[in-house]
Amino acid sequence: MKTRYSFGGDEHIFVEVDEEMSLDAFFKSLSITNAVRESQIKGVTEICPANASYQIKYDPDVIAPDDLLAELKSLEAAAEKSESIIDTRIIEVPVFYNDPWTHETLMRFRERHQDPDSTDLEYAARINKFTSVDEFIAAHSGAPWFVTMVGFVSGLPFMYQMAERTHQIEVPKYLRPRTDTPKLTVGYGGCFACIYSVRGAGGYQMFGITPMPIFDPKQEISYLRDFMVFFRPGDIVKFKPIDRPAYDAAVADVEADKFAPRIREFTFSLKEHHSDIDGYNKKIGEVLHGN
Repeated sequence: MKTRYSFGGDEHIFVEVDEEMSLDAFFKSLSITNAVRESQIKGVTEICPANASYQIKYDPDVIAPDDLLAELKSLEAAAEKSESIIDTRIIEVPVFYNDPWTHETLMRFRERHQDPDSTDLEYAARINKFTSVDEFIAAHSGAPWFVTMVGFVSGLPFMYQMAERTHQIEVPKYLRPRTDTPKLTVGYGGCFACIYSVRGAGGYQMFGITPMPIFDPKQEISYLRDFMVFFRPGDIVKFKPIDRPAYDAAVADVEADKFAPRIREFTFSLKEHHSDIDGYNKKIGEVLHGN
């Protein structure tokens, strides 16, 4: 698909990089928005990268729409020639799968689900042809995930699985959205995982819950004091299954302000990942745990 540019009113340009999600489309979007930020184009007031698109807000009194469009097309041409390498973070996110809180919630909303007789995990395992929920959880937590955008509600990350396309998990959203989702639920819809940063409505399948806060508007949590939103596009996430005692211990650490996410700095190469996906994902795990 050829990149599609469109104006939104007189203050926005929306750019579709591709019609379908892929790591290549995400990287193109990310590289262009990073270039816009680094170029410090006068008149640009907001830069919003997304999964396979991005949006730029600008002041038309400072830069003419056609001039900004020309700048973006120039940056796109440069991005297509550049090597897709980014300096980023690998982050371990503990997940208590099949927890009692999301289970209680999903049971309240079975009439809105494709399979009222199954839990969300059972349904996801079955339609993805896994023999058991445990096997599905192993696949969900096995490959790392790219944070492709943050938004919808404050601090909520959308994540795309870094696996062979034929091995990627796909699960549809609920037939009708729920009116309730527990805070820090690990959800799934389409080809995207997410973490619900706050309690509220939602339509993604619910697989578990993390004890790790990712949004703190009061900025009282130690690792969120500099900025209230934890995730940023380009982060790499590795889910770690934990049991109830480990979950309770992590919650206690959070309450005592002793919890610290496991984070490692990493330089990611899209070319190297494409050349050996399983091997590169293994490398990401080794870097995370200091091997």
